[in-house]
Amino acid sequence: MSVQRKSRQRGISFVGLVLVASVVGMAGVVLAQIFPMVIEYMAVQKAAQKAANEGQTPSEIRSVFDRASQIDDIKSVTSKDLDISKQGDKIVVAYSYQREIHLVGPAFLTLKYEGQSK
Repeated sequence: MSVQRKSRQRGISFVGLVLVASVVGMAGVVLAQIFPMVIEYMAVQKAAQKAANEGQTPSEIRSVFDRASQIDDIKSVTSKDLDISKQGDKIVVAYSYQREIHLVGPAFLTLKYEGQSK
């Protein structure tokens, strides 16, 4: 009479599956909140570049940026937040801002954005 061994089952347990699903779910929620901020950052970069190319004076640059920010619905940066300078013969429009994402309780994820026209 031979005794057959039962093969050992492999895989993830239900508790492990729930833990993995919760971690993936939380990461998905955070990424869903970050995605619009990245889109807005790209719109700010585009508006700053457009303002640097089309404006000659600081007031013109701010006006061009304001029009672009109305079109692209930019809320994080206003034309007053722009740092306008001249490097050589080029106008450089720089900006810097930060946004926060509430995670849980007193915990926040702070994202700092900065850039300038090319």
